Amino acid sequence: MALVKAGVVVLDCAEPEKLAEFYRELLDGERLSASANLVEVRGADGVRLAFRRDVNATPPSWPRPENSLQAHLDFLVEDLDEAERRVVGLGGRPIETRDAAGPYEERGYADPAGHSFTLRLLPPTAPKQG
Repeated sequence: MALVKAGVVVLDCAEPEKLAEFYRELLDGERLSASANLVEVRGADGVRLAFRRDVNATPPSWPRPENSLQAHLDFLVEDLDEAERRVVGLGGRPIETRDAAGPYEERGYADPAGHSFTLRLLPPTAPKQG
């Protein structure tokens, strides 16, 4: 039997309730638990995130190297444009812009508290041959 049952990524922020709601909506998830200082959510695919209150939290400033001690999340999506509309509609913002020529495999964003994350396009799966 495994000693460790599950892993949870915990992000520090000033307002854990608001940030938990952003990710719950983004991940089509559910709120698992909440206390005065910690809120945990589970996405529809099972990913677990928690948000811990830190009244002195300051937003990270990705990609500046002087703020290198920070988490970075990647989320796999089937449609980058649709996912971007959802992120922005929930209060996130694009942080990594690229030259407009051609399709891109991923895009960078910041959540409402400033934590960076990436939406990455799921690679297409070709049908098996033969």
